[in-house]
Amino acid sequence: MKLLLITLVLLGLGVAGIAIKIWAKKDGKFAGTCASQNPMINTEGENCGFCGKTPEQYADCNEPQHN
Repeated sequence: MKLLLITLVLLGLGVAGIAIKIWAKKDGKFAGTCASQNPMINTEGENCGFCGKTPEQYADCNEPQHN
């Protein structure tokens, strides 16, 4: 029972943290949501699965999901 309570408290803190981050951001948007923008994740330099741009083309990307 103690483990279940600890688990629920930690999950609640995680959900609360995400909710606070969404609330604090303008219009509830996360910046840079495309994983292709992150060089740590996209080690092979693949194109974005959402808009098809290469990592070098993000400077002029007008997609609202990438801003």
